[in-house]
Amino acid sequence: MTDTRSSRRITGIGTVLTFVYAVMALAATGRSFVQIAGRFEQAPVPYLLSAAAAVVYILATIALLLSRSRGWYRTAWFAVLFELAGVVIVGTLSIVLPDVFHADATVWSNYGSGYVWIPLVLPLFGIWYLASQRKKETR
Repeated sequence: MTDTRSSRRITGIGTVLTFVYAVMALAATGRSFVQIAGRFEQAPVPYLLSAAAAVVYILATIALLLSRSRGWYRTAWFAVLFELAGVVIVGTLSIVLPDVFHADATVWSNYGSGYVWIPLVLPLFGIWYLASQRKKETR
């Protein structure tokens, strides 16, 4: 008899992580929609970056949910690493070029300060989680 719990990749902290990614996906999608629909001309680059962040959070959520598959596991890694790069690059640019990257303009501006720095911390937890799941898989 097989233990279905051991064959599932998302358990415990993975469930919480996936839930937080889903919440961020909804928040980033809503924010980017309002920004693009209502005031796109004010800051097109940052608002498009908000939309990109939304896509990354949606992809990460789906990939974490389906990460039992090798392809989705790799996709989860890609999404989490892309998110970290986005937060670091956009966060730095929003400080160095505040006229172009308005502090409140994107999810990733100022390293996600508008979202209590969750965008900066979340990919670190994602990396830790995915790495710990890989170790379990190879044992």
